[in-house]
Amino acid sequence: MSAMASELGSASAVELRNLNDSPRATSPERHVEDGSGHEMPSLPPVDGGKDAWLFLAACFMIEGLVWGFGYSFGVFQAYYSTHEPFAGAPNIAVIGTCAMGIMYLDTPIIMGLHRRFPKQARYSTIAGLLIMCLALALSSFSTTVPHLILTQGILYALGGSIAYAPCIIYLEEWFSARRGLAFGIMWSATGLSGVILPLLLESLLAARGHQTTLRVFACVVFALTAPLSYFVKPRLPVAQARHAKPYSLAFVLSRPFGWFQVFNVVEAVGFFLPGIYLPSFARQVLGAGSLPSVVAMMLVNVASVFGCVAMGHLIDRLEVTRCLLVSTVGATVGTFLFWGLSVNLPVLYVFCVVYGLFAGAYTSAWPGIMKEVTRRGTGEGAEEGSGKAADPSMVFAFLAMGRGVGNVVSGPLSEALIKGMPWKGQAFGGYGSGYGGLIAFTGATAFFGGGSYVWRRLGWL
Repeated sequence: MSAMASELGSASAVELRNLNDSPRATSPERHVEDGSGHEMPSLPPVDGGKDAWLFLAACFMIEGLVWGFGYSFGVFQAYYSTHEPFAGAPNIAVIGTCAMGIMYLDTPIIMGLHRRFPKQARYSTIAGLLIMCLALALSSFSTTVPHLILTQGILYALGGSIAYAPCIIYLEEWFSARRGLAFGIMWSATGLSGVILPLLLESLLAARGHQTTLRVFACVVFALTAPLSYFVKPRLPVAQARHAKPYSLAFVLSRPFGWFQVFNVVEAVGFFLPGIYLPSFARQVLGAGSLPSVVAMMLVNVASVFGCVAMGHLIDRLEVTRCLLVSTVGATVGTFLFWGLSVNLPVLYVFCVVYGLFAGAYTSAWPGIMKEVTRRGTGEGAEEGSGKAADPSMVFAFLAMGRGVGNVVSGPLSEALIKGMPWKGQAFGGYGSGYGGLIAFTGATAFFGGGSYVWRRLGWL
């Protein structure tokens, strides 16, 4: 949690944390005293109440638009590749890689700045949204791919990271017993927007071109999120920046986090591959048309909505490695069995649903990792407020960075996996389609991504 505010007078960070965990903190009718004996209203309820649900609704919308636009870049890539002034230009794919990669990789830096300057961070959501909209507006005037990389890629990613960080930091304050479910609901927005945004953007691009599309989307983003940014606020009073005490990053070198991160990166390297190649697999191997090929990715995104919410529900009740095992088994079996043996569209669609449900829910188990690393980082007998505890939002930040590494690596790796069309005509189903190496690698990374379950049973985690 963020450091406590000077408004509490002489109340210490420890006292306010204890207040937050007490029954009185969840009752809006009661009052508490600050350190000088003055009576003041208690904090808003945790895990429920108008303020908590409005906060979650605002985060859901921001999540969907910030990340959903990044995941929809394939629509722009197809348009830029075939329309002037970008047709035939190299490095068009770098635009999307920059946008997604930077939003993952810069998370520790952005989170660290939010923790270091908590008072100013209160306004970072609206500031980040303005940067995002400015980036989209500027990109509409671009005439070269390098301009698009700077605007739609780098500048958009920085704005998105700044706008999104408070959603993660403050959610820790608004939800406790239902924290996993809240994270799952928020993260399901990306899957939902992954269904809606590509269809809308493709229609706009076809009818109005990229300039109008980018300007319209910039206006839509601002209109939908700017009013909601008011509700993305801390539940606890915010300390002045000069009194903020940074949390230790020693957890990054701890054994529990190290192993969780290894498996997280391994899973991420393969996770993004179906998103890159499912449409082309459907067209080239199964002879599907344009719309049935797009439906494949839509099914993955729709299924991931339900998968994220279900995993969020489970992580509040089950030990984290058991939840990761559920995701691992479903994703592994789905990849090896349904994608590997797919000979027609119905079988491929079954894979898309299974993969979205299970692989798409992997990150919704992160609250369990955050809780475990924070608990172990504090350790028994560790002094509350000593500054030696692991900050859950920083644990998230480094997990996101690990996923970003997987995102960046998966692009060039995927090209190597399909180069020369390995196993083509030498195996059954998808394995003999030329995509066999890609399918096997995706299944293998899904399998090893659940290694934390085995490590826990062996006593190594």
